[in-house]
Amino acid sequence: MDCCAHIQPETHQMKVHGHGESDKHAGHHTESFLQRFWIALALTVAIFAYPEKYASLVFGSVIFFFCGWVFLASAVRELRAKMPGMMTLIALAITTAYAWSVYSTFAGSGNTLWWELSTLIAVMLLGHFIEMKAVQGAQGALKELAKLLPDTAEVLRNGQPVKVALAELNVGDSVLVRPGSKIPADGKIIDGKSDLNESIITGESKPVSKGVGQEVVAGSTNGDGSLKVEVTKIGENTFLAGVMRLVADAQASKSQLQILSDRAAFYLTIVAIVAAIITFIAWIAVGASPAVAVTFVVAVLVIACPHALGLAVPLVASISTTMGARSGLLIRQRLALEAARNIDTVLFDKTGTLTEAKFKVVSVTSDETLALAAAIDTHSEHPIGKAIVEEAKKRMLKIENVSNFTRIPGRGARGVVNGSKIFVGTKGGNDIVVEKDGRSIGTIAIADAVRPESKEAVERLKTSGIRVAMITGDSEETAKQVAEELGLDEYFARILPEDKVRKVKELQARGRKVAMVGDGVNDAPALSQADLGIAIGAGTNVAIESAGIVLVKSDPRDVAKIIRLSKLTYGKMLQNLFWATGYNLIAMPVAAGALASRGIVIGPAIAAVFMSLSTVIVSVNAVLLRKQTL
Repeated sequence: MDCCAHIQPETHQMKVHGHGESDKHAGHHTESFLQRFWIALALTVAIFAYPEKYASLVFGSVIFFFCGWVFLASAVRELRAKMPGMMTLIALAITTAYAWSVYSTFAGSGNTLWWELSTLIAVMLLGHFIEMKAVQGAQGALKELAKLLPDTAEVLRNGQPVKVALAELNVGDSVLVRPGSKIPADGKIIDGKSDLNESIITGESKPVSKGVGQEVVAGSTNGDGSLKVEVTKIGENTFLAGVMRLVADAQASKSQLQILSDRAAFYLTIVAIVAAIITFIAWIAVGASPAVAVTFVVAVLVIACPHALGLAVPLVASISTTMGARSGLLIRQRLALEAARNIDTVLFDKTGTLTEAKFKVVSVTSDETLALAAAIDTHSEHPIGKAIVEEAKKRMLKIENVSNFTRIPGRGARGVVNGSKIFVGTKGGNDIVVEKDGRSIGTIAIADAVRPESKEAVERLKTSGIRVAMITGDSEETAKQVAEELGLDEYFARILPEDKVRKVKELQARGRKVAMVGDGVNDAPALSQADLGIAIGAGTNVAIESAGIVLVKSDPRDVAKIIRLSKLTYGKMLQNLFWATGYNLIAMPVAAGALASRGIVIGPAIAAVFMSLSTVIVSVNAVLLRKQTL
């Protein structure tokens, strides 16, 4: 199926900032708030222009049951989930105002609150519309990713291109990709050459030259050349689908601050209800009429709504997730991003992370040595083994069959070739040793170049006061050489895969907050143990699933970006929490009438304006995060 077919942006985007199952906007559509606002506004004008009591009853009832129904239904969901929050307070406020107004209308007292009720609902609807539009913009990551794929693909049938829907593509199909069009599915070029924009992978728009045999990713934009691509992955298995899942997971997860804000919103709701009861009793006690007391109660309930508090953290988190994705940082867990700001030690795996993992044979004792090593390594998935096999093939050596192949983690491999027991691996030096029946017959020298960007990555981290260490299964000499070249603070050599976790624990035992960066299956346990696990995007699925953050570009310099994004995000969250909680604590007593003796009174409609204004301020402050550079 189409990898984007399961995405429903309008409803999905609102799941991020609610209170778990009691999402205050579950099932809502942005435009419905605006439509109801116009109806409420028109009827509010009618109430003002034609204040006859029974006409106001009709107009007010329509506003309450139709325009205000969205708040009432949401309050029921919150109460069923045992998480009363903003919608519960709004529902209490408008129900109190409506019930009192109905009573006053039939009692003939004339002290109704129809005007306050109608303006309150109108302002609340407008405020929610503004909030949902702001969040919709911030939550655009999934929609933007979905737009990267074309609607159709040109499949070659009997040599002729036929347009088909993406859902009809099959693995093995050959598709024609014309100049300027997008790659419809992950695949391999079988004919043609072109420059591709792979910014969805690298975060950079600089074109990458691709030719026959090279892989292409769905959503990439073709340059001036025409390509024939064999489809290798479709639907949920494509790179883009994986990215979308990671972004969706990140948006669905919560940070500690968000959990804190949700809890604060819950307690604020309880405080507001208690404050409303006290307000009513206090005004009645000083001789005020029930109508006046109810007016202050409604104002308290409205202004205490934890609207801004419920939006403060999730909106910032959503924006930071999108910023990260655009910079090639896929945040699988928000807790991981939150932990990054406290990291003081980054532990890099060497091969494939600090080095290119593009091994090549630079010297060998003899052809026999190389041929026997290649026979063993035909069963190996290690980059060094692949380099040995490639060199043997290049020299057109005969590669014999192997039996009883056994991988020796961190050391090499062994097997039986033509009746002889062969061992290929390391014994302490830099070179690969080849033994035949327990006797050394030669060595193979292998080179693995340090990534050009690794030195800059280390310098950036050290400038930020972060210690940089390296862990590797290579020899002491190799590890020392790389460490000195990069200026590392510390390195660990000859570390077996199962011991990587132990080294992470040792660093943590020293009181260090450790980020582990790796790309292999044997890095997965260490990634899970570390305070922050960072997987190289080109690495294995196991490593990626064990990490909290994935570096899509496989660029070690992006580790510094993660830490900066974490600090920026945390700072914005604190700013918004401070504003939201401080605002509610100060505004509630004023709404209750604490300053009424000085002529300062906040009615329900004004309270709604102030509450919405607070939400807008929090939203604007969150959006300012986008202007920051990583």
